[in-house]
Amino acid sequence: MGERRAYSSDLSDEAWELIRPVITAWKSRHLSVSGHQGRYEMREILNAILYQARTGCQWRYLPHDLPPPSAVYYYFGTWRDDGTAETVHDLLRWQVRESRKRHEDPTAVVLGTQMVRASTNAPKETTGLDLGKKSPGRKRGIATDVLGLIIAAVVVAASVHDNTIGISLLDKVVHAAPMVTKAWVDAGFKNAVLEHGAALGIDVEIVQREPGARGFTPEPKRWVDHATPPPRPRLRDPPGQLRSRDPHRLDRQPNQAHNGRDHTNLARYVLGYQG
Repeated sequence: MGERRAYSSDLSDEAWELIRPVITAWKSRHLSVSGHQGRYEMREILNAILYQARTGCQWRYLPHDLPPPSAVYYYFGTWRDDGTAETVHDLLRWQVRESRKRHEDPTAVVLGTQMVRASTNAPKETTGLDLGKKSPGRKRGIATDVLGLIIAAVVVAASVHDNTIGISLLDKVVHAAPMVTKAWVDAGFKNAVLEHGAALGIDVEIVQREPGARGFTPEPKRWVDHATPPPRPRLRDPPGQLRSRDPHRLDRQPNQAHNGRDHTNLARYVLGYQG
């Protein structure tokens, strides 16, 4: 890492050794035109990405002793779009599950959604109004295992109904974790999700709130969804990376249907656990 002073978000040596084989293999397949390895160390690129994920700063405000924002965002965007970020995330999830004496792949998941206000300069075509919360923004849908580790994620306009999100998540779960046969959801998901799950071989169960419960009360089986790191308030669109013009589409490019920031945040969360 050179002579710079370490940041608290930097990868530990142990964490770097966990993901170094994936990054090294990727780099060997993506040499420059001239054949050289590039001027920036991959560990420093990752440190810069984790710094941004931890602090929430804009890319152009990354500290000067880290690689330049243009280089950092190039790798972030590339790894998000080609599936490398997801590969690293899945590897870390498997490590944690095995450390808890569980199989690599789960057999049950929890589905949930959260709404977050979008930046005031976010394209209006990519945001919407959540009729329940009467608030504009975007909605994140996640499927987690019983430990709260992400299996699948989608990010859409807040106006998209939970049923649409739930159906998309179940499709992704079948692809990412084919052993899943059970899913717990809250009452925001309706019969369409249950029927779609049945067609996929997944028993979807709606977990009801306890009678008379008021305010925030963790629901049985679904508390892990509440424990999963939340989306950062006022999500920003990175420079030059505008979303699909149709806020209701879920069949987008990987960087749009699978939120790279969720994978980065969860990878940081798991790395912290491991370190």
